[in-house]
Amino acid sequence: MRWKGRRQSSNIEDRRGSRAGRGGFGGSFGRSPGRIRIPVGGSRAGRGAGGGLSLLVILVIGFFILRALGIDPAELLDGGGSTSPGYQQDGGQITQPRRDEMTQFVATVLAETEDVWNGIFEANGADYPEPTLVLFTDQVRSACGLAGAASGPFYCPGDQKLYIDLSFYNELANRFGATGDFAQAYVIAHEVGHHVQNLIGVLPKFNQMRQSMSETEANRMSVSVELQADCFAGVWGHFTDQKGILDQGDLEEALNAARQIGDDTLQRRTQGYVVPDSFNHGTSEQRMRWFKRGFDSGRLDSCDTFNEPI
Repeated sequence: MRWKGRRQSSNIEDRRGSRAGRGGFGGSFGRSPGRIRIPVGGSRAGRGAGGGLSLLVILVIGFFILRALGIDPAELLDGGGSTSPGYQQDGGQITQPRRDEMTQFVATVLAETEDVWNGIFEANGADYPEPTLVLFTDQVRSACGLAGAASGPFYCPGDQKLYIDLSFYNELANRFGATGDFAQAYVIAHEVGHHVQNLIGVLPKFNQMRQSMSETEANRMSVSVELQADCFAGVWGHFTDQKGILDQGDLEEALNAARQIGDDTLQRRTQGYVVPDSFNHGTSEQRMRWFKRGFDSGRLDSCDTFNEPI
């Protein structure tokens, strides 16, 4: 992925080296039902991207994806406030992100997601409130509660922020054999996919519905949510590829990452057998297929994981 020299997002909040309690967020400790995370087993894009996506397609999404969850299509794309560019607030102090090479990389990938999703939303007369990416070390407090690095990267809809301990990338490569910069970019694009779901109402409805579901039912719907985020990540990859910044083999890197963090693959690696009723992210085959589907089509209406066989 030819990322160097490209625009870097200013929506970076660097909490590395700070105590987990900083930030003043509420929320319970432990695993929060609102947190959407990466499991760890144990035409040209830009501001004008998505020009072929019409308002009709958004309505189709409303009826074929969101209506399946009982969401009022009138609420489509109604959500969240935008983050402020430039310096970020961290525990009452204004800090500027440290721009080491890995920080530069994630800031560039985040900027690329901003360009694509701004283009898709703008093509349909809507604003795209950009999420903030929080960098942390060991553990962090969010509006979804306290999380440790062992939980993996996650998105918190309560504060519309993505969270990642960059040491996860070492684990992704060394423990799971998912190497390459586009594999790393896929992780960010997947969490941004959850942000899109939050904006269009999928996550709020899911978090509401699963309170009255059995664990098996909630896991089944969680798989649909996660696979749609994979598909949305693929949509981003489609437009990024059109910009000519992907190298040969980048797609294979992302697909390999999706394969390595599939529920069945993780369970075989960690416990030697699989329990399908406990899947909550999707199998390796499903994750690869839905990412590739978004990548090939570049269309949100191809990401209907709620009404199509997954």
